[in-house]
Amino acid sequence: MKKTIYTICFLSGVLAFSQEVKNDTLSSSGTKELQEIIVKAQRKKQFADKAVYTFDKEALEKARYAKDLLGTLPELQLDPVSNTIMSTKGGTTLFLINGVEATDLQIRSIAPGEVVKVEYYDIPPARWATRSDTVVNILTRSTETGYVFGAEESSALNTGFVNASAYANYTKGKNDIGFEYSINLRDYTDRRVNSIYDYQLDGRHYRSNEDRKDHFGYTFQSVALRYTRLVADDYAFQAKLNMDIFSRFSKGTGQSVFTVDNTGEEHSMFKNNGSDYVIPKLDLYYSKKLGVKDELSINVVGSDYTTNTSETAKEWVTGTGLSVYENDMILKAKQTSFVGELAHVHDFAAGKLSSGYRISRSSIANDLNNLSGYSQYKVTYLEQYFYTEFAGKIDKFSYRIGAGLTNIHNKSAENTFDEWSFTPKIVLAYQLKNNQSLRFTSSYKPISPWSNALSSNVVQLAPNIVQKGNPFLTSQQKWTNSLTYSLNNKYFDFNANIFYSYTDRVINQYYVLDDVFGGYALTYENGKYAQQYGVQLTGSYKPFGNNFLVLKVVLTPTSEMVKTSSGAVIKNDYLGNNFVLASEYKNFSLQYQFNIPTYSLSGAFLNTNENKNNIFISYKHKNLTFSTGMYWIGMPSEYKTKSLSESLVDYKIHTQIMNNKSMFVLGLSYDFSKGKKTEIQKKLNNDTAPAATF
Repeated sequence: MKKTIYTICFLSGVLAFSQEVKNDTLSSSGTKELQEIIVKAQRKKQFADKAVYTFDKEALEKARYAKDLLGTLPELQLDPVSNTIMSTKGGTTLFLINGVEATDLQIRSIAPGEVVKVEYYDIPPARWATRSDTVVNILTRSTETGYVFGAEESSALNTGFVNASAYANYTKGKNDIGFEYSINLRDYTDRRVNSIYDYQLDGRHYRSNEDRKDHFGYTFQSVALRYTRLVADDYAFQAKLNMDIFSRFSKGTGQSVFTVDNTGEEHSMFKNNGSDYVIPKLDLYYSKKLGVKDELSINVVGSDYTTNTSETAKEWVTGTGLSVYENDMILKAKQTSFVGELAHVHDFAAGKLSSGYRISRSSIANDLNNLSGYSQYKVTYLEQYFYTEFAGKIDKFSYRIGAGLTNIHNKSAENTFDEWSFTPKIVLAYQLKNNQSLRFTSSYKPISPWSNALSSNVVQLAPNIVQKGNPFLTSQQKWTNSLTYSLNNKYFDFNANIFYSYTDRVINQYYVLDDVFGGYALTYENGKYAQQYGVQLTGSYKPFGNNFLVLKVVLTPTSEMVKTSSGAVIKNDYLGNNFVLASEYKNFSLQYQFNIPTYSLSGAFLNTNENKNNIFISYKHKNLTFSTGMYWIGMPSEYKTKSLSESLVDYKIHTQIMNNKSMFVLGLSYDFSKGKKTEIQKKLNNDTAPAATF
């Protein structure tokens, strides 16, 4: 392991300080448009807000489907646990096929030979900027009659871990029908949790040291049926029906030592909780060409469902059976959500103008039994977003200038918040050389509180400790800036990003004295502000100039600070990191992932990211692919949280899933395609709000 770490550190140092190497691809001097013309023989072309990748013959022949091609991009990787593509930098990634929001199975259903290029937006355009940190758009060839289908299954041999899926598409003429199904099942019998609460209350010193063992798991299923009709250079229509089915449970028992001053006593406990929902979702999309230079698009998404959440916990003195606390919470939340968007695009000689309006509304009727008794209340979240942006290019200088107006209107039984915010954005880029560029971006946007933070619910966490939301929260206002230098050639694909962000009225979770239940409450507030700055180094190194050996590295030295409403200043520094070592040889592929978990700031707490020490191998034989791997080699998956010195309650929790330790997984997939599928250039992609569970 030491040799591995030394090698990674050495190669990342070479990556950061390497000199320019002449690119063996064609010059891009003939490129005229910011987002339209790509020299096909070039492996990568950097624009103001995106990078465009093409793939050579060798890469297309080795890949099973488009998903394999995405895994070769410098800032994307395969997450072996969920079997999905994710960004090495973290954050939310939105995937599109010809502009259509796509699922993992849709990406998998694209044959490699059908991929023309992939657009990687690390600065998402206005219509996606409020929904994701990164956008990946796969552009495919023209439509032909054909069909495609496949199935895949991967599971652990000694614990409850299953990923399985199936998909099918059929295209004839201007019409296409698609179906897909996936299931992710987890059933772990050995999750171990140690939590400590230490605090002063009414002049006395309290300490609760709890050890608990849980049996927990979840099952997530997704079913989708799509119909598409595409009339080239005229209109496109798509109707998509989704059904997301989710359930989770946790059943735990344990013991604790509860100490008041110098007197301790043995406690026993159980904590059970669970939730479930079934979300039917209808997504309708229509776009129409208006002459040569204009296009109008409309997207409507709606869902209506009920989420059931329950929690039962009890703690008692072991010797006497005397109750310490009892917690029973049952929440039934009926949720109706709607998203609508209208957009217009016009092509000028100097660039492209995009404008639109989006409205999203979620109404949640809560039927609640908890520590406060029985209650019924309704909350409504409404957000409106007007936007316009112009993108153009002058010689080596390219730009994107946008302006928006956002309205957030949140209404609960206790409070109504209504605010309009101006949301400008500017992106500037300059091509230093054919394979080097410099980019600057600055944006300002509001961030609405999430439903859990606004919830009126109350649950017991430990003796004298409860958790509750704050219906009086206001939105955060975030100003983000970054300066990025990019270099790419046959051996290196490297980005150095200096970033700074300032968040006004930052939402902060913290402990306060609780007058209702006594003791302390973990709740939310609007702090004064937060700021974060640092440098992010990302990229890949190919010592042989091909995919026989590839090292992907992310290093992010970061400093962060929060100033609470009381004026207390909370600071934290950390070095974010992620390493991927990949290799492809003939029909074999191998990938090893590793990181060193670090603490980052989250309200009144410092949380670690999930540890990685995973290796997996696959072999392709015609339409079959065999795979195996071991996840969390020599260690369980683990998660740590600790409170800051400024907190009224000194809190620590350490969670380990022992079932994951050195988890051995086997998998098999079959994929077949003939012809090409109908894909549409969908300009709008929306989704309704997630389920409210707290």
